[in-house]
Order: sequence, then structure tokens, then C-alpha cells
Amino acid sequence: MKVALVTGASRGIGEATARQLAQSGTHVILTARRPETLEAEVERLNRDGHSASALQLDVTDRDSVQRAADHVAATYGHLDVLVNNAGVLPEATNPDPAEVVDLEMFRITYETNLIGAVAVLEAFLPLVRKSEAGRIVNVTTTMASLADQTNPESPYYGMVVPAYQSSKAALNNVTIALAKALTETPVKVTSVCPGFVQTDLTPINRDNAPTTANQAAEVVVRAATLPDDAPSGTFVDANGPVPW
Repeated sequence: MKVALVTGASRGIGEATARQLAQSGTHVILTARRPETLEAEVERLNRDGHSASALQLDVTDRDSVQRAADHVAATYGHLDVLVNNAGVLPEATNPDPAEVVDLEMFRITYETNLIGAVAVLEAFLPLVRKSEAGRIVNVTTTMASLADQTNPESPYYGMVVPAYQSSKAALNNVTIALAKALTETPVKVTSVCPGFVQTDLTPINRDNAPTTANQAAEVVVRAATLPDDAPSGTFVDANGPVPW
């Protein structure tokens, strides 16, 4: 049985992704800062005949990340799928930013979206390398596309949340770098935009987004289960390639 780990799996896209991976026959490790928030979903998946477990992992706490990696190493010896899903967008709820570029917003956002994601990659990459067909998925956003940010015809042109956008653009760069570094291995790395999704990421997502978490998770799962002949180092959404 393949083993997958999903960060930020207590709700939304992360939870839906974990569920769909479990339903595909993969053992899924759901992670969150507070593992008690995972208990109900893990129990439900196991009761339905799937295979799932919960693990504490706070991407902003390097010790927590390493403990989680040590646990996976000791328990499974490898990792087939790593989904870097945990993310924040504090600019959406910042009532009175000092300026368009707000240092505190950058610090908080980068701590989770970039530094946290890199901490997870660093700790788990040795385990992914041990997989016969490792897959890494970095959940990002088309709002991070520099092409879209500078194209007045893009629906994302008017979005100005620079801490979030630049953190995800930086994560996209990590995807490219990893894909290059892993060219001679069976590991494939993909950046995925799940779309505008009904989650709690911002105050408007839950009521205004057209995409359900289950629909968004389908895009993530496709990247997590790429065939051996698929390209690595791509940026995709539900409709195909996204410009960097």
C-alpha cells in the first residue's frame, strides 16, 4: 500500500485530498497543528474500510516537522506522496494595513506558505526519494502567476495581496528547482492551483467561491498520482497548465 502525507488536513482542500487519496487505496497520514481536529475524519475513513492515521505537524515548528518525519520513517520507511497544502492568507482579514507592503503580513505569511513548506520538504524528501514513484504536490495559486498579475485581461489582475502572492510564487520556484534536482529520479514535483474554493481561507471564500473542496481536491490528487511518463516541474489547475 502506498503512503501519503497531507499537511493542513483538518478541513477544506487538505481534508478532501486526504479522503480521495484514501479512497484510491493509499494509506493517508492526515496532519495538523492540533491532531484532535483530525480524529473524526480518520475514524470515518477507517470505518469505511480505508486506511488513515493522524499525526501532529505544525509547519511553522521545525521540531514538530522533524518529529513527524521521524515517525513516518520509523513506521513506514518511505513516503510515496507528499502534499504541501497548509497555507494562510492573513492579508484578507487585515483591517488596516500600514501599507500595501506590510512587513508583519509578510512575516506571518511566509512563515507558513514558504518557510513551513520548505521545512516539510527538507524533512520528508529523503523518505520520498525511497519511493518507487514519489510524488510531491505544492498547493499554490494562479494569483501567484506573474503572467496573470501583469495581464489586465486576467481575472486575477485586480488581486493585490503581495505577501500571499509572492509567497506562493516563491513556492512555485521551489517546485521548479526540485524538479530539476530530481530529474534523474522517479520523483515528480507539481505546483497546483485548486481554484477559488469554498474554504475558510478568506471571509468571502465560503459563500462566494464556485468550487467545492472535493472538486479542488481532484486536481491535487491528479498531481499526486501522475503516471510515470508525465512531466515534472509543471504548474497546473483544473484546466491544464498555468503560466508562471
